[in-house]
Amino acid sequence: MKISAALVKELRERTGAGMMECKKALTENNGDVEVAIEEMRKSGQAKAAKKAGRIAAEGAIVIQQDNN
Repeated sequence: MKISAALVKELRERTGAGMMECKKALTENNGDVEVAIEEMRKSGQAKAAKKAGRIAAEGAIVIQQDNN
């Protein structure tokens, strides 16, 4: 199935994902936007699980208190 620019745009608006990621998801799911969204969620959870064990070696936290 040919993936139209309108389908990619719709998926981008609904997910906030990048253009190529949306096109890939639509291609893998034969242009079905709902299934593509679900698959993107699943892959996103897999990516998050991979990164969960990482330790942040650097970073900063800033706290500002205003007594007014």
